[in-house]
Amino acid sequence: MPDAVSAPADPARRPRSVYGVGEEPEVQASLANERTALSWIRTGMALVAGGIALATLASFGDLPVVIIAIAGLASLGGGVLAVWALVSWRRVERALRRREPLPSPSALPWLVGGVVAVALFLAVFSGFEALQAVP
Repeated sequence: MPDAVSAPADPARRPRSVYGVGEEPEVQASLANERTALSWIRTGMALVAGGIALATLASFGDLPVVIIAIAGLASLGGGVLAVWALVSWRRVERALRRREPLPSPSALPWLVGGVVAVALFLAVFSGFEALQAVP
């Protein structure tokens, strides 16, 4: 029986662009890559759910259009994050199979920048709303 680490890739497994290259990686590394991708997908789903909740809340009251815009951005960001999770999983899995250095997390700086931008925007918006409420 061949060693699981050095066994050639199974051409019948899909996607072939991932499983058709290199050798089987260590199980722990492959499963850690999968868990990371699933965590990013859960984060994307949470953003979509938050966007839906904000859009629903906005439909019940006279809320500023900025809330609806944030709902749309959250939903769009969640979808983009889920797609990025799949792309990142494929890149890392191929690197593991080829015994190459792991690629850097390309979307993480964008995600952090987006969170900081939304936080700053909400802080400024809240400040203006508070100033308008003062008689």
